[in-house]
Amino acid sequence: QVQLQESGPGLVKPSQTLSLTCSVSGGSITANDYYWSWIRQPAGQGLEWMGAISYSVRTYYIPSLKSRTSISRDTAKNQFTLQLSSVTPEDTAVYDCARVRSLTYDNDRYYPEYDYWGQGTQVTVSS
Repeated sequence: QVQLQESGPGLVKPSQTLSLTCSVSGGSITANDYYWSWIRQPAGQGLEWMGAISYSVRTYYIPSLKSRTSISRDTAKNQFTLQLSSVTPEDTAVYDCARVRSLTYDNDRYYPEYDYWGQGTQVTVSS
């Protein structure tokens, strides 16, 4: 059973960089054919897939966030990390990490197929 757990600050000031870590147990982030994703959900809105890092260390980002987003990994700790720069209050959301077993691309859009999720963590951007 794969388990994911997000960690990081719950409050970030505007213009700063949001940094979250997802710790994975029960499976390796280097396992073939899987992608490790970050997703967020602002209050009252739908899920927004932000990006992913593959087993081969290739990264994928939603175009609207690509200039501010970086996903990396630490194989020794079996963790992957999200950094979102220049945050504004509009970046306030519940942030989730998840394992993706299939990632397809069609019509300028990514379609992830999730199989395991973390519990999510609230991040508020406020001064």
